Amino acid sequence: MASDVETQSQDVIECGLCRNPVSSFCRQCGVNLCDSCIPNHLRVKSKTGHVIVNYTTKYEDDDSCFCESHPQYECSSYCKTCEVPICLHCTSHKSHQISELSDKIEELLKGIARESDRLQSFRHQLETVLDHTTKQLSSLPSFYQKRKDEVTAKGQEWYRQIEKTVKNLHQELDDLKKENEAVLLKQKGEIEEMIGTAVEMIRKATNIQTSKKVKQMEKFKPVIEQQKTLKEFTQYTFPTFHECKIDEHYLQTYFGYIDKMKERKISLFEYEFIPDPDSGRKVLEAPSVSSVIDTGFPADKKYNNRLYDMAVTDDQKVWMGGESRELKLFDLQGHLHRIVTITYTGIYICMYNKQVVYTDYYDNTVKKISDDDTVVTMFTTGDWSLRGITGSASGDLLVCLLKDDQSKVVRYSSTGTVLQEIQYDSQCQPLYQAAWYIAENVNGDIIVTDGKKKIVIVVDRLGIFRYTYSGRNNDLDACSVATDSAGHVYVTDFNGNKIHMLDRDGRFLRYIIPEGGIKYPRAVCMIGDGEMIVGECLTGLAKRIKFLEEQMY
Repeated sequence: MASDVETQSQDVIECGLCRNPVSSFCRQCGVNLCDSCIPNHLRVKSKTGHVIVNYTTKYEDDDSCFCESHPQYECSSYCKTCEVPICLHCTSHKSHQISELSDKIEELLKGIARESDRLQSFRHQLETVLDHTTKQLSSLPSFYQKRKDEVTAKGQEWYRQIEKTVKNLHQELDDLKKENEAVLLKQKGEIEEMIGTAVEMIRKATNIQTSKKVKQMEKFKPVIEQQKTLKEFTQYTFPTFHECKIDEHYLQTYFGYIDKMKERKISLFEYEFIPDPDSGRKVLEAPSVSSVIDTGFPADKKYNNRLYDMAVTDDQKVWMGGESRELKLFDLQGHLHRIVTITYTGIYICMYNKQVVYTDYYDNTVKKISDDDTVVTMFTTGDWSLRGITGSASGDLLVCLLKDDQSKVVRYSSTGTVLQEIQYDSQCQPLYQAAWYIAENVNGDIIVTDGKKKIVIVVDRLGIFRYTYSGRNNDLDACSVATDSAGHVYVTDFNGNKIHMLDRDGRFLRYIIPEGGIKYPRAVCMIGDGEMIVGECLTGLAKRIKFLEEQMY
């Protein structure tokens, strides 16, 4: 049965001296007081004195937790069943699940700390987005002016083409005029000559007719009979200018159009932050080559290139693309499992939805190999030529594109819908000169090597510039790129004959050079924890390299 105090707590809290409604509380004595009893209570002697506070605020200025049912007692336990702190006098909770109040406090503190960390991370992410949005706003005038300049340049190009066309038509008319004039002058001369001959014949005929000399008539008659007359003559017309009708839609199609502003929802928590592992493992001083695969690709006649790109399957096999219209599937021991004939050289390949995908440089299409080895076109990129390609954690494809002196990275859906374009930094300056090979890191960073700059360029998943890496001595000849589960970045140095290992923020960690070395490394893929496979472009060999110490337990 509940105590009297508990019964009171369910109704009106009464003064501990006179049963009137309570208004105050003495912290030192733990007694509820009404207004009339406060003076009498203060007269009672106490070694520690009296501290009278308003009853409704009696907990606000004190770290102590007082029991709701017994306000004069501090809580020492926590009732998990009722989810309230209780004191030792709360007998109604005896059959409930009870824990130490300190355990509950620790649990709450951990929960609050965790949520605080989450909000702190959220705040940092929002600050990054805010900074990007602010920079976008500041660059709007220059960005749109640049687009206007491009339209103006296109218009000027058309003006030049129109002027050239007008000039060519003028020249054609001048040439036709000369030709027409020559033909008419010739015709005029021939007609004038025939008229002169006819006039002479008529004059002679008149004279002979007047003289009536028979012999002259007999001699002249066959001569005048031989004089032929024209039955027809050629009439020449002047050229006509056939004006083509100006169709506004036709002009729009061939002149160009404005690609409207697009929206893409990006979850701020799409990529979970994965901390660097603290396993104590180190990169081996002399990484070892555990196996070598001879891909057997021929060499191209100009540069002797053989092996271009690789992609690792879920069952630890490797697709190889090289200087032939074939893709080859090897296991890690070098045994050939499949050969698939493709429509173009396999320069850039990746795994996507467990199928090998490649970019066709010949017709600007992205194609995949079906389970029955049929080549299937996924989508086209129009007049943009393709380079590197990779699948993303969000289920999209990231593709490097190039056209004239422009280059960009585009995120496509599997059906070819453009989801994101990355081409300029926040100051509206081009990020890439020639985006080449591409990889996505575990934190969503998009890592690209530039075929002209020979460096690494990194943006975050929003397309915001993060950093570039050009080597320790600015001598990097960046080729291909890969990442591991800890967020490390691996870049092949083609002329440097080594692999650069970076942390997720682009800081150099060390070089990876296996025993026996590597020659002109191009393609690189991770095949496990502490192992990679690197393709030598000119030899056509793919080397499996172990570069981390064994896991210590």
